[in-house]
Amino acid sequence: MQQQRRTMRLERGERVQAVCVLGTYISIDINEAAPLDCRWFSMRHSQNIEAEILNSDAAKQKVINGEKLWPLSSKTLVELHMNAPSTETNDGKITFAFYGPGSDAPVDKAGVYLTGVGISLDVDADRDGVVEKNNPKKASWTWGPDGQGAILLVNCDKDSLFSRTVDGGDDIMFSKEDLLDMSRMVLRTCGPEKLPTGYQLLLYISVSDSENLGVFHYRNKMYSHVLGRRKLFYKARYTGTNELEFFVEGLRFPDEGYNGLVSIKVSLLESTLEGVPETPIFTDVITFRVAPLIITPNTLEPVEVYVCSVKDNYLFLKEIKSLVSEANYKIKICFENVNRGDRWMQDEMEFGYIHAPHKSFPVVLDSPRDGELKDFPIKELVGPDFGYVTKVASSKEVTSLDSFGNLEVSPPVTVHGKKYPLGRILIGSSFPTTSGRRMTKVVRDFLHAQRVQAPIELFTDWLLVGHVDEFMTFVPTSDKKGFRLLLASPVACYRVFRQKKQEGFGDATMFQGLETKRWTITKILSTDIILKENNYVQQCIDWNRDILKQELGLTEDDIIDIPALFKLDAKGRAISFFPNMVNMIVLGKDLGIPKPYGPVIEETCCLEDHVVSLLKPFELKCTFIDDVVSYHKKLGEVHCGTNVRRKPFTFKWWEMEEP
Repeated sequence: MQQQRRTMRLERGERVQAVCVLGTYISIDINEAAPLDCRWFSMRHSQNIEAEILNSDAAKQKVINGEKLWPLSSKTLVELHMNAPSTETNDGKITFAFYGPGSDAPVDKAGVYLTGVGISLDVDADRDGVVEKNNPKKASWTWGPDGQGAILLVNCDKDSLFSRTVDGGDDIMFSKEDLLDMSRMVLRTCGPEKLPTGYQLLLYISVSDSENLGVFHYRNKMYSHVLGRRKLFYKARYTGTNELEFFVEGLRFPDEGYNGLVSIKVSLLESTLEGVPETPIFTDVITFRVAPLIITPNTLEPVEVYVCSVKDNYLFLKEIKSLVSEANYKIKICFENVNRGDRWMQDEMEFGYIHAPHKSFPVVLDSPRDGELKDFPIKELVGPDFGYVTKVASSKEVTSLDSFGNLEVSPPVTVHGKKYPLGRILIGSSFPTTSGRRMTKVVRDFLHAQRVQAPIELFTDWLLVGHVDEFMTFVPTSDKKGFRLLLASPVACYRVFRQKKQEGFGDATMFQGLETKRWTITKILSTDIILKENNYVQQCIDWNRDILKQELGLTEDDIIDIPALFKLDAKGRAISFFPNMVNMIVLGKDLGIPKPYGPVIEETCCLEDHVVSLLKPFELKCTFIDDVVSYHKKLGEVHCGTNVRRKPFTFKWWEMEEP
């Protein structure tokens, strides 16, 4: 932080009063204050002042009556500062005497009474969880393991039953627990018990930042809202050597037009005449960056599974509960009085978290789809240390692509030497040269503004529903790579079927016990329209395969092809021909995979056997869940009907190289 300097004017024949903030320098134009015929000056000062004479010819100094005199020039300055806080007002003294040519006695005098005061607005700028004193880099914000600058959480949880909204939604503090979500800011002062008359400490923020942060301070036996929204300044009490504690909350996540940086300033104001506006003689600045929302990928360890109970999914629910229980995780069931028949838990919300050195908690991102599940996140999840954020879009803009089955995150990757330690967001969109469906702009802008998980847009408009989870997922592995990308693959399905036919199982049938229409391996292989439609689908998936390889730095060894078949509707958009196995729930090493009802050969499904063999080397356990009636026939699968809150990354987002 640069040392602050200010210019001060002397009054001939007078001794003016001033406050000197420790660490700042006062510059005095000596020639301006000298009588016209004076050519020399002397200077005396108290021990708590250090002064330096500039632009005076030291070789021409002389001594008269034991007093050292310096020659005056048009550019002669004295630069001074105080080396300690004052114990009482005006205990710093400096006197200038002016001499005419040939004079043995001063023609006139001028002086200054100085009061030394320490002022420091402090935050946790080195990100160790402790508010240090006067960090020189507290006014700026930098990324990286050696970066500096404080961090602010959006106060989006709900610590009190009395609050009608999330905590940052009002200017009231109902609970002291709310303070724990905020970042501490300390105004430290040292000096005499009182400032000289005419001086005032002022905390203030810009109009633009007033909508992005709030500040609370303990006064009159309660925590009062002193800055934020309509409150742009606060006159702080100066009480000598003391610390005033403030608590700062973020009100908005980074977004389009808002980079998440906010600043708070404290100034010492000086008023020389009554009725004349005060002027700042010292300003200290601190800068916060609002913590981004970080969305968690499948590969992080689960904490809790969410699923709906609706009238026709009893068997599905039973299998999910069994899977979750066996994997030893928690489950939360949303019943019909809340879901009102809306079973698509994945589409309604996405889980993430926010993190600062002093605190971290989960946050649910509510999608703009606003189905019958729309009340679940805000009414059933939000509470103490569980936050909420949503992006509102016009109902005319919202499409199926705004459901969060269309929002996934890759595991951490390194691409051409650039590290993405928190992975990259994946969203589905239309083909670059068409005017098809696309995730609404307010959501895309929000995701990009978080910066730490640089989004990638994939091509999903070829699907009827249009979600990325319909053709891809990530699973964790214990090898060096740490994960594999699973891609739906008609080519892989045809390869399995051709092999089985060659082995003499061409008459093996799919959908046993489900449909009257008899689909044998031979019939599927010989039906030209199915082949042509799946050639098109494979081209669409391959387009995305190439994007994923390029943008995530993947090789073919990092990808596993999972057999899948699709069919096109009247408008040429694809839906799954049989339950889509990549649309699975990932619970560590336990996978809940849609039961494909593939051809049964020697009492087992050949598609299930194939997937098990593909994933067995990675110690992944496959459990096949029957979702045909309750989800598949309604154009979704296991992943669409479930959601998982996961543990956060251990990596600290602020230690990223600047994204």
